[in-house]
Amino acid sequence: MPDNHASTPPSAEQADETLQSTMTADTLDEIARLQAELAELKTKSAELADQYLRAKAEAENARRRAEEDIAKARKFGIEAFAENLLAVCDSLDAALALENANAAQLREGSTATLRQLTSALERNKVVVVNPGVGDKFDPHQHQAISVVPSEQEPNTIVNVLQKGYLIFDRVLRPALVTVAAPR
Repeated sequence: MPDNHASTPPSAEQADETLQSTMTADTLDEIARLQAELAELKTKSAELADQYLRAKAEAENARRRAEEDIAKARKFGIEAFAENLLAVCDSLDAALALENANAAQLREGSTATLRQLTSALERNKVVVVNPGVGDKFDPHQHQAISVVPSEQEPNTIVNVLQKGYLIFDRVLRPALVTVAAPR
């Protein structure tokens, strides 16, 4: 005769006991090892996430500081240059204040002021390009206004019409020159 008793599902504790009784000691050791490894990996993952967030924040701070430094450099980059030009302004003001200066005094003052200006430019890495007559024409630093017949070597400078200027080896303004034509 069949058993008509309704079977009741096992409780969680009974299921756990049944599972543990069927597992071997090696299996239990492996589960414990894997759980310990999982906990270790979770800890390491949390540490790495924290390090990542800190590094990201530091990179953002460095980028922001660099942007501020660039903005300051743009804003105040010509400060030293302007300070060097103040002496030139003072000399010109003093010259204009003289009401009864003669031509010799004006020339002497102009020469001294030009020296001050040239010195201020040189301190700020602005260099004069003033080629000599007979120098080889350099299209990187000179601009030929005209080509004229000459007894000089072809492609050499015959006359300098206007000095040029370099700033840190970059042409600020080329020297305007006339060049000897090919024969």
